[in-house]
Amino acid sequence: MTVHNRDRRDQREIRNPTVVEELRGKGYEPYAYKWDRTHTTKELQDGYTHLENGEVCADVAVSIAGRIVARRAFGKLVFMTVRDDSGTIQLYCEKDSLTEEQFEQLKTIIDIGDIIGANGSIKKTEKGELSVYVKNFEILTKSLLPLPDKYHGLTDVDKRYRQRYVDMIANPEVADVFRTRAKVVSEIRKTMESFGFIEVETPVLQGAAGGAEARPFITHHNSLQRDLYLRIATELHLKRMLVGGLEKVYEIGRIFRNEGISTRHNPEFTTIEMYEAYSDYESMMNLAEEIVTRCAMATHGKLRVDYQEYTVRSTQCEASRPGVAMESATAKAIGRKKGVKTPPVPWLVLTDAISYGHCQCQWLAMGTEICLERPWRRETMHSLVKEATGIDFNSFGEDLESAKNAARGIKTESNENISLQACSSVGHVLNEVFETVVESSLVQPTFVLDYPVEISPLAKPHRRYAGLTERFELFICGREIGNAFSELTDPIDQLVFGGFDKLEMQRPDLVNMQKRGRFENQIKQHNAKRAAMTKEVKSTEGKHEEDDFSYEVTLDEDFLTSLEYGMPPASGMGLGIDRLVMLLTNSASIRDVIAFPVLKIQQ
Repeated sequence: MTVHNRDRRDQREIRNPTVVEELRGKGYEPYAYKWDRTHTTKELQDGYTHLENGEVCADVAVSIAGRIVARRAFGKLVFMTVRDDSGTIQLYCEKDSLTEEQFEQLKTIIDIGDIIGANGSIKKTEKGELSVYVKNFEILTKSLLPLPDKYHGLTDVDKRYRQRYVDMIANPEVADVFRTRAKVVSEIRKTMESFGFIEVETPVLQGAAGGAEARPFITHHNSLQRDLYLRIATELHLKRMLVGGLEKVYEIGRIFRNEGISTRHNPEFTTIEMYEAYSDYESMMNLAEEIVTRCAMATHGKLRVDYQEYTVRSTQCEASRPGVAMESATAKAIGRKKGVKTPPVPWLVLTDAISYGHCQCQWLAMGTEICLERPWRRETMHSLVKEATGIDFNSFGEDLESAKNAARGIKTESNENISLQACSSVGHVLNEVFETVVESSLVQPTFVLDYPVEISPLAKPHRRYAGLTERFELFICGREIGNAFSELTDPIDQLVFGGFDKLEMQRPDLVNMQKRGRFENQIKQHNAKRAAMTKEVKSTEGKHEEDDFSYEVTLDEDFLTSLEYGMPPASGMGLGIDRLVMLLTNSASIRDVIAFPVLKIQQ
């Protein structure tokens, strides 16, 4: 038996499950079928704020239901705080207003965590607390496990994610994150529909994992006797819809990638991908601004939002009075609500010196104001890298060694060398420098334009600059939020490339058209990276499997066939909904905005 299961067993014994049978023996059902309520707690709080202290509305009958989150007993009075989906309200339970049996239940059987229904009138106490003056109540669900205590709450980060239901009970603001998430998804749909897009659904199980370069999850279909992949993108099937004649399509869906887990990455995540015929990547920039700003207005009512301004609790007291600034590296802070080990801010200020018995202190992490007012900054990757390093990668042409030598001389914040081993072109070196040096500095909304062709196999060649593509990525708070490009619709530029050797046998009519291109280069690049990483793994003890590039890049031949029928000029974009919700809910980790994130098996 694991420690976790043993703890639960002990807790159940404390709660004494024989109470359930005792209640049934007296004719009470501790797990009710339904309860007719007249009001939510918020409706009562809003509707009776006008009452004077001590005033009772005896002629008003109300019925509410919710979970008990606090309980206090004083002789002939019992006060309980009940929470439902809308808020909380106090139950005022007086011995003279209840049967003797019910009052005895309040004292001996009712626990914090139980769900009850209560009938009564409305009263505002002498201290100004709006309450339901209880005349009758029923246990609707008897809780067998105790909730975390009120003062400390649920602070175990792993348990918060593993038992999200307890997290939501103990920390009500967690439920607000998922309410905001629902608003964001709803607003995205409204925005897309207002621009004439229609929502479609594409397969989750696919014969080829295409549309991105990522390690897929593989499953097996018994009846068909074939392996299938969980999709790593919705892109290729949405483009098929354009070929079929739909001109504006989008899909909000789950994506699955068998890769590493971090504060920014979860193996399953949610994106929206959209495609519009007869438009280019400029159109997608405008649409990205429209989607994000509408979501911000729907959730905040303004276009300036504070990110990562929250209270943390220090595990080591390193200052003795308020107003002392400390380096975040020495604060050893653990997010009180967000579960981050070190706040992503440059400094902390002690605002409240409070002893918790372990020399813990209260800190305030100063965050950043993100301005979402349009228009947003638009810069090319080349200019941003030159601005940060002083190096103009255009000057190297195709001289890979000179580009690598220049990159090796760049100092990074961590003083680590930029990884260049798998870089097979100047474009790859440029991208590696950008990701290492520039990306984290893009705090305010920034469109990074015109990526090298070597790392953009599905993007259209730039109409003015050779070697580049019409592609952008949107960054906010140093995180990629979106990725878009003018779509590559030339079947020759894509068709022959993904595994030329295989197509040479299957489509000899295309062999003489062109023997090099995007998909072939993509597979070659992947194989080069795969070989480099394999070599590195052999020379490094304990290398994590998440760095493994041993998976194969599969070719979606049916997609290539669809292009031969003709796809209209188009642009497409993918936006990460989880990361957008992180921004709009001030969440430090992607696991804070996914209700049930993937976790390691508990030992």
